Amino acid sequence: MTLTAPPLPRRLAAEAVGTAALAAVVVGSGIRAGALSQDAGVQLLANVTASALALVVLISVLGPVSGGHFNPLVSAAAWWTERHTGTGLTVRELGGYAGAQLAGAVAGTGLANVMFERPFLEVSARARDGAHLWLAEAVATGVLVLLVLGLVRSGRGAFVPVAVGLWIAAACWATSSGAFANPAVTVARMFTGSGTGIAAGSVPPFVLAQLVGAAAGVALLPVLFGRPARPAAVPDDARELIAG
Repeated sequence: MTLTAPPLPRRLAAEAVGTAALAAVVVGSGIRAGALSQDAGVQLLANVTASALALVVLISVLGPVSGGHFNPLVSAAAWWTERHTGTGLTVRELGGYAGAQLAGAVAGTGLANVMFERPFLEVSARARDGAHLWLAEAVATGVLVLLVLGLVRSGRGAFVPVAVGLWIAAACWATSSGAFANPAVTVARMFTGSGTGIAAGSVPPFVLAQLVGAAAGVALLPVLFGRPARPAAVPDDARELIAG
């Protein structure tokens, strides 16, 4: 990260809290929607709207602290594309981000369960299997990673919160999987017996598909947005002036 970045503990706290809040909204709104309506379309509309709004708010608020990733694949993609610049995450920081995000997602899922008078951690039996679902996860995740990195590379990073919220809302409706697009939240959703849950056996192929999609998004980045400009070399005489 840059020299002006907040201390790592503060950034990890932001990622944990942000991912917890996101998971709580995803799971909690799903539970609420199921209790209020038996119409699957109404349930999806409520769940998607709440999740998309939460993403916009959370990324806007916590983005200046940690980057507002709330997703291990977004963190990994940012690390990979910035690894030679000296301004991105280090491998150690990436591990910390992923751990904070996973812990936050599990805590947020448990919090949502408790808020609706359910056990803190449940075991989901909702199987989500099939090549069409895995393809959907790859597409949802790949576009997510591409749009985040593309906006940053093109100097339009301020649009990331809204763009992420809009894409996830669109992808939830347009993909057969419901656009989990986040390994941490996917794993955490094993621990709710609500309609937003996913059975443990369905998680590995979902996460693998998300990894493939993220890799495709990173690979498309230079194709669509070009490679970042190399920092201009500083002449020797200028270095002497800077050094004083």
